Amino acid sequence: MAAIASHSLFPSLRPLTSSKSLKTSRSTSVSARRNPSAKFSAISTSLISSCPPRRSFKGHVNVADSTSKTISGEEENQISESINQKDLPSMGSLIQAYKEAIIAGDETTAQEIETLICTVENQKTVLSAKFAEITTLLATDKDQYLRMKADFENFRKKTEKHRLNFTSDIRGDVIESLLPMVDSFEKTIKEIKPETEKEKKIEFSYQGIYKQFVEVMRSFGVSVVETVGKPFDPSIHEAIAREESQEFQAGIITQELRRGFLLSGQLLRTATVKVSAGPVQVKANSVQEVEVKSPEDLTSTASNSD
Repeated sequence: MAAIASHSLFPSLRPLTSSKSLKTSRSTSVSARRNPSAKFSAISTSLISSCPPRRSFKGHVNVADSTSKTISGEEENQISESINQKDLPSMGSLIQAYKEAIIAGDETTAQEIETLICTVENQKTVLSAKFAEITTLLATDKDQYLRMKADFENFRKKTEKHRLNFTSDIRGDVIESLLPMVDSFEKTIKEIKPETEKEKKIEFSYQGIYKQFVEVMRSFGVSVVETVGKPFDPSIHEAIAREESQEFQAGIITQELRRGFLLSGQLLRTATVKVSAGPVQVKANSVQEVEVKSPEDLTSTASNSD
């Protein structure tokens, strides 16, 4: 009997019947022994009296709380609706009745109670299947969550890239609007020829302002396009003339007319240049000189011959 009471399916069992009902059942059991014909009816009466009011099986196994929680957009109580809703007595009353049936030697009633216990086992199997189904749904939701997380990470990187490009474009527009000032500075520096001490001081101050301006441009990643002595590159150079040159080979830049600039390695403005057409080619044709004589020379020549 102790082994039956400590069955793994029923970790904490206690009788649900009162002491008065226990006394009644015991007295009924004794009378049943004296009157074998009333044995089964006594056990049945004890079983019925020991059972609490009929209620759903969900209330005994605690499949879900009374509060409504959603799993994948459905109420938890929808799970219980798919389970067999057969009303069963409480497990405590079944165990108590089973004990009394064993004590009374009523095998028929004991078998009926065992059948009910098997029903509970079947319900447990159904709930296990439902648990596996819910686990699968959770795994699916987790996969969807990971996909959404990856999509969000890609969106974040794309947004950051657009932000950097936008910042770079704005910075390029601002610096490009300052390039005419650079041209004016360089043109003025070439034209200034100080003679007096005062003019030299003004030139020195002017040079200091220009250098400070150049340092600011460099701090933003602005660099100069190389020109004189470099091969002509149409992607960064703009040629406006070709001229013969004894110093540079054909295709080499000979003169820079306007500076070109790069911003962080990207072209900001092309450089305007002149390109060498190569050295001057001397023709090898010989020129014959013809001497032209005047009429007086011809007359003197004829008289001398006479």
